[in-house]
Amino acid sequence: MSKIPCVLMRGGTSRGPFFLSSDLPSDTAARDAVLIAAMGSGHPLQIDGIGGGNPLTSKVAIVAPSQKPGTDIDYLFAQVSVEKALVDTAPNCGNMLAAVGPFAIEQGLIAATDPETRLTILNVNTGKRIEATVQTPGGVVNYEGDMAIAGVPGTAAPVRLAFLDAAGSKTGKLLPTDALRDEVQGIPVTHFDMAVATVLIAAESFGKTGYELPAELDADLAFMARLEALRLQSGQMMGLGDVTNMVIPKPILLSRPTEGATINARYFMPHACHTAVAITGAVCIAAACCTEGTVAHDLAVLPDADAQGRRMLVIEHPSGRTPVEIEQDPETGEIRRASVIRTARSLFEGFVHIRDNVA
Repeated sequence: MSKIPCVLMRGGTSRGPFFLSSDLPSDTAARDAVLIAAMGSGHPLQIDGIGGGNPLTSKVAIVAPSQKPGTDIDYLFAQVSVEKALVDTAPNCGNMLAAVGPFAIEQGLIAATDPETRLTILNVNTGKRIEATVQTPGGVVNYEGDMAIAGVPGTAAPVRLAFLDAAGSKTGKLLPTDALRDEVQGIPVTHFDMAVATVLIAAESFGKTGYELPAELDADLAFMARLEALRLQSGQMMGLGDVTNMVIPKPILLSRPTEGATINARYFMPHACHTAVAITGAVCIAAACCTEGTVAHDLAVLPDADAQGRRMLVIEHPSGRTPVEIEQDPETGEIRRASVIRTARSLFEGFVHIRDNVA
């Protein structure tokens, strides 16, 4: 057996091992083989690895000092399939992102400051920058606090994340088809790429209320087949090619919210409904709500913006609500930044054992 250092961390509503890039093979195929073996993919329970048998707990973060001016840390996200021996590094993951700062500080990649440490993270998957603010009283990462987020029990210290240049994360355009609306298989949609490439759909277009539980949606096999067929066609339209083995674009069902929220969402990963909402997805939904002419804008109950173009939007989802602050140029409508608050926690650190014929 080969032993590879790793730290298992919870980031937001996701969980997975964090590796230093220097501890993994530099060759992509060899690296992916190690990740598949480490997680135990190819089995629904990932019984021979440290994966959790669910897309939310089959995620990996690979971290290194950044060589790019103006950034401190490089973060490569890997979504490891549960039942297939596949690794997808196309998208970012905003929940795992919440733990990147704490991990980098504790690994000595960046010096902590008192009472908090601000660092700029380059998401290698998308080439986009995120500013993270981590609580570090006395120069030590603090995980304890009174911040609660939907989908995670208890409270913890807040980690502030500001997405600085999130538009066109994978397609290079906020509107990948250059249109606010398209029609796919007779259904009106908006193709939107802000932090993650998505296809936004009114739930009623599929005969849904948008308030179904994730398990109920997953169990509707006819619906899931229609949704996947639409996603595959949208991928082609967005310039992503054949997305059969990719997790983007993410399909999102939207509907009118209940009181106090901006919009209601069911976010797909893409082959199962998220029990909450991905942070990149929440940023994308919020930005689309603020973009007149999109499917999201039609369904949203928007709060007023302040003089600087800032407003707090609330995304309703199966586990509760996720607030996203959008800062939008009052003159041009350009979205300058999107900010969220998440929490993170270190769960254990040690070595993951990989068979020698893999590593």
